[in-house]
Amino acid sequence: METILPGISSAADPSTDVGRDLLYHKIACRLMPVLFAGYVIAYLDRVNVGFAKLQMLGDLKFSDAVYGFGAGIFFLGYFLFEVPSNILLHKLGARIWICRVLIAWGIVSACTAFVRTPLQFYTVRFLLGVAEAGFFPGMVLYLTYWFPSWRRAKMVALLMAGNPVSGILGGPLSGYILHHFAASRHFAGWQWLFLIEALPAIALGIFIPFYLDSRVAHAKWLSDSEKATVAAEIAEEANVKTHHTFAAAMTSARVWLMCSILFCIVMGSYAIGFWQPTIIRQTGIKNTFTIGLLTMAPYTLALVSMILTGRHSDKTRERRWHLVAPNILAAMGFILCAQAGSSTTIAMAGLILSVTGVVTALPMFWALPTSFLGGVAAAAGIALVNCVGNMAGFFSPAIIGFLKTHTHTLNSGLYLVAACHLVASILVLTLVPAGTVNR
Repeated sequence: METILPGISSAADPSTDVGRDLLYHKIACRLMPVLFAGYVIAYLDRVNVGFAKLQMLGDLKFSDAVYGFGAGIFFLGYFLFEVPSNILLHKLGARIWICRVLIAWGIVSACTAFVRTPLQFYTVRFLLGVAEAGFFPGMVLYLTYWFPSWRRAKMVALLMAGNPVSGILGGPLSGYILHHFAASRHFAGWQWLFLIEALPAIALGIFIPFYLDSRVAHAKWLSDSEKATVAAEIAEEANVKTHHTFAAAMTSARVWLMCSILFCIVMGSYAIGFWQPTIIRQTGIKNTFTIGLLTMAPYTLALVSMILTGRHSDKTRERRWHLVAPNILAAMGFILCAQAGSSTTIAMAGLILSVTGVVTALPMFWALPTSFLGGVAAAAGIALVNCVGNMAGFFSPAIIGFLKTHTHTLNSGLYLVAACHLVASILVLTLVPAGTVNR
């Protein structure tokens, strides 16, 4: 029985341009809300330690270096298990594997509430990376089963809108929990933070098997003609992709260039994710709920920017400059944050620029590797790019934490991250000759 979504006619002919537009809108309405919710939860559980830091370092007597290493070691587990996780998703199907990922990381995230020593903190953060490995690249891979590449940048932008939405919702929520649950029922506020924010991941993991279809052919809510149209477009696109095998992805210079670009962007992403509350607090604001509210402004503007940029990139089918410009903006923002001193206004202006730049750059980046990777190469290549790039998630907080412990300021770390974004811009410009449209 075909499910008809509101405002979409089941009689639309998928062989026409209008009919195909309606078909892909229908698919997006079915899949994207669930994928979006998953990414919001994933990013929240990954970086809520940045808010927990405001209390847990004092309670547990951890230094900034211990915190930075613990925050970043998540990505070592992520790195080691991401490629096999994505290949298993490709083989076992999204319903089974995404369910496993969500429930496992929810349980591990909740366990962070009970750490007492640096070693326990490192262990739980490492295991959280293992549990979550494959989720985001799995989502990107999953979108390649349902959307051709020229429709995919907007879908990836919508998926990654979970990043700023997580900041918009998670900042006030985390600040509220820290402020109002402190010393409640024998738990500190930061412990309640981990316990409460782990629950949505487990709940969504239980829901996924009853809702998601692993492939187009399994979708009972699509008609036979709609399935045939999607399958034909995906197959046609596969014929022009240059990388189809595992070996082709692993040995491609272009894939490794993508890894380098993503590494530079992620250096900034997790400088924000793990240190934004600290940047705001060092301007003199102490109330955790107020800090949480202030984080909403950068993420709100970033959400608007990433969606508009994704739409414009799809409309013009241009990728490079839509990626270069946000990286330059992010670099300017981090430099401004380093100059803020005790000025909350300057710090917030810097955060608005840096968050907007980073959040806009990430979905623009992911339109590039999926344009030339297909088949097993897509499963392995996307995971390779993501896990190598996300190793910056280990180095960024670890290096910044080390520098802050020894220099007693975030400035040197912020300048380093700004330089990384400028390097990313240069590398993007080497991808294709000037004037060539990168589709």
